[in-house]
Amino acid sequence: MVLKKYRFPIIMTISMVILYLINHELGKKAAEITSNSILEMVSILPPVFILLGLLDVWIPKETMIKFLGEHSGILGVVISFIMGSAAAGPLYGAFPIAAVLMKKGAKFSNVLIFIGAWSTTKIPMFMFEITSLGPRFAITRLVVDIIGIMIIAYVIQKLVSKEEVKAIYDKAETM
Repeated sequence: MVLKKYRFPIIMTISMVILYLINHELGKKAAEITSNSILEMVSILPPVFILLGLLDVWIPKETMIKFLGEHSGILGVVISFIMGSAAAGPLYGAFPIAAVLMKKGAKFSNVLIFIGAWSTTKIPMFMFEITSLGPRFAITRLVVDIIGIMIIAYVIQKLVSKEEVKAIYDKAETM
């Protein structure tokens, strides 16, 4: 059971040991990159989980359904974009939050919009682009991203069956 559950990390650890034995420099570099990634993840995940706990406790399910649920309309889309754009941290931080949104009754397309906004429309990135690449580029990229995110969310909403969406929500509920 434990071996099956942790087979990927075990296989990767064995692979890194073999790599180190074959090529010390490359193995050392791989171990360094891996440890840096783990340290970054360990430093980011605790605040994300604290935020999740607060989100879970402070926002009633009825409120989430009202603002992000099936009948939230354009307000749900706007809130999803703002939440994703204002968020900080790497993309893997978005998925636990998306699971909580699902548990609280957020519409599937709004969850997809939130994840898309988190990955591409970050406010600090937008500000950096304005100063580095100019406002014309930054605004054009932002508009294209927003349209693309909405199209992708709509297409996925239409392509994924209700049973598959229910299975995703059920999985989120058990997390």
